[in-house]
Amino acid sequence: MQQPKKIAVIGSGFGGLSAAIRLAAKGHEVIIFEKHDKPGGRAYQYEINGFKFDGGPTVITAPHQYDELFELAGKKREDYMTLVPLDPFYRIFDGKGDHFDYWRSQEHTEAEIKKYSPNDIAGYRKFIKGVTDIFHWFHPFTEKSFPTLWSFLRIFPHVIKTGTWRSMYAFAAHFIKHDFIRKVASFHPLLVGGNPFDTPSIYGLIIQFEKQWGIHYCMGGTGAIVKALCRLFEDCGGTIQLNSEVQQIIIHNKQAKGVQLKDGSVYEADEVVCNGDVAFAYKNYIPNTLLPKQMNFWLSNLQYSNSLVVIYFGTKKKYTNSKLSHHNLILGNKYNKLMRDIFQRKILPRELGLYLHMPSKTDATIAPEGCDCFYVLSLVPNLDGKINWNELMDEYVDKVLGFLEENYLPELRSNIVAKHAVTPLHFQNNLNSYKGAAFSIKPSMMQSGYFRPQVKSKWFDNLYFVGAGVHPGAGVPAVMASGKIAAAAIEQ
Repeated sequence: MQQPKKIAVIGSGFGGLSAAIRLAAKGHEVIIFEKHDKPGGRAYQYEINGFKFDGGPTVITAPHQYDELFELAGKKREDYMTLVPLDPFYRIFDGKGDHFDYWRSQEHTEAEIKKYSPNDIAGYRKFIKGVTDIFHWFHPFTEKSFPTLWSFLRIFPHVIKTGTWRSMYAFAAHFIKHDFIRKVASFHPLLVGGNPFDTPSIYGLIIQFEKQWGIHYCMGGTGAIVKALCRLFEDCGGTIQLNSEVQQIIIHNKQAKGVQLKDGSVYEADEVVCNGDVAFAYKNYIPNTLLPKQMNFWLSNLQYSNSLVVIYFGTKKKYTNSKLSHHNLILGNKYNKLMRDIFQRKILPRELGLYLHMPSKTDATIAPEGCDCFYVLSLVPNLDGKINWNELMDEYVDKVLGFLEENYLPELRSNIVAKHAVTPLHFQNNLNSYKGAAFSIKPSMMQSGYFRPQVKSKWFDNLYFVGAGVHPGAGVPAVMASGKIAAAAIEQ
């Protein structure tokens, strides 16, 4: 084994924890510096009046990624956390309030299609065959870096063969005629900050990713996964330092040499892994005089994902008879216009595009007895949209809750006993996301693979980035994979 290294990790999100656990399990001296009072990054868990609200990711896939971490440390996942499978994966509502249950089982999903458009069952089978081919061709590349342009260009014959140059919606429309079923088949880019109408269907591998390994929920919420991974990291000898905001990555002779905290203290390190937003980090953690001239221009001219308004709320009654499932998507009648307003025009849409999470449907421990726990996120533009959220926040939150009250949760507002809401300003100011983009750099063909920031910095030695902004992209499985790529690069 090589000589143990001192490694500083900035941030304790899933990417930082993935890298840190792997490196600590190999015997390196690893310390995580976390800005907030609790670990998790976007997966921070709020606790309000006896309710537990997961701050960000709630769709948990690929249990084998967690198993891999525990096995590296000679531990068992079951001793640290409890995952339970969810089926249906999602309940998707159309503009009229009718719903489609999206199951793991092909047979059950086809039964749902039959309710809307029996003639589309054959086309849906061809669609699923297409995304299965996409998965088999491209999933292996999600755990590899693309250090050269040639390494990325080698996949393009497969892009042409599988038709993944089409957008996700266009790929679905090639096989499916019914508009709502097309939306059901193509919404997945929204989970990683992309517009289904222009995100390439190479991201359709997410669909098969879910079918391959299922969608799960961790008892106690996603925050319980963070706690489990932190405990595992500490069991491997790692250290987490909370309330420790990094001010600067120390660079000497184009090499990362450690970090300086806001309180002035310095931690010297052989390697630095940054789980902070990659654009924010380059613009704020490294003195501008040390950056290549083209760096700021490049980062400023990348396209960034949408942002979110997220409302966490707990009710003093249980909505036992509601038509909601655990994961719910509410797609309105003007879905195409909604996407244009958010991603192209960058104005606040009149329509709502909502994801509604109801974990108390599965987990009684997440809320006080006799209560229900929710979070609803609404798709909005990032801060390029110039929307005054300080003025609009209360009005917008009331609009979303009013819509839910009218259509899904009767007498909602009079039953809320715990509430917290965040806007794009939270993503910018609290989570250090450039332009308040909730998923960092937007997924597109020219912002994927080699054309996306890589895990290993191209400009500074001993500096690595993990998280949504680097290859392979946003979403918990991809972010976890970025940690794996970083740890492997450091080990090599």
